[in-house]
Amino acid sequence: MRFNKSMLFVGMLYNLTTLTAEASLTAGYAIADGQPVVYSSVSNITWTGDANLLGSLERAMGYDAVVNAIIAASPRIYDTPNGNDTPADSGYHDVTSSDFSSSILGRASWIGAQAFTSYLNSISYAGSNHWALPTTVDSDSSFGNNQTSSQLGQLFYQELLGTAGGTITGAPNFTNGLEAFVHWSGTERERSDGAWYFNTVHGDQGIFSKSIHWYAWAVSPGNVAAVPVPSSAWLFSSVVAGFIGFNRRKS
Repeated sequence: MRFNKSMLFVGMLYNLTTLTAEASLTAGYAIADGQPVVYSSVSNITWTGDANLLGSLERAMGYDAVVNAIIAASPRIYDTPNGNDTPADSGYHDVTSSDFSSSILGRASWIGAQAFTSYLNSISYAGSNHWALPTTVDSDSSFGNNQTSSQLGQLFYQELLGTAGGTITGAPNFTNGLEAFVHWSGTERERSDGAWYFNTVHGDQGIFSKSIHWYAWAVSPGNVAAVPVPSSAWLFSSVVAGFIGFNRRKS
């Protein structure tokens, strides 16, 4: 009989573990300062819970205040030498307000998007100083729809179950702007003045000039959040406690 009870216990534990492992997106709050973040087990990265955090900051604190703070924290961005550098082919770009959109909040050039992630690192947003733009595999085979060669593609197709040429069915773990259109990748296109993008409306990815203003969504490696305990875990704990109590009373 002891063997059967032990097997029951192990089986319950296995079911709970399986349930937790199958959840690829885990919403939570950063341990350090309580900021909303979402952990992706597919890519093993943490997304800001606000998909347009830059735009939200600009609305809350004022466009000029946020842009000036970003420029002060990261006045120069280095990249592969190209014609959009200032000066051209220098391998760096001095960040200015022209790298940010004042008419559509949250949009920035690729340089501005990089500066924004550097700013998040300077303030240790959500307790991390490893924020960056999501990555893409720089390859001729990475163009088009149904791509999971980028972290945004993995999120869109594997976790949010998006469809090519369509939209995601819903993203309850995120707020504000996941559907906002084109998002920058941090990956440059080799031997060009462009960088990779992912389109969260149509599910395609490709290359745009770094000077175009698109959205910036930051990610950090690993899980920066305190993982919330699923309700099933509390139920499991209660069952185990009752099981132990029953055995003690029986003894």
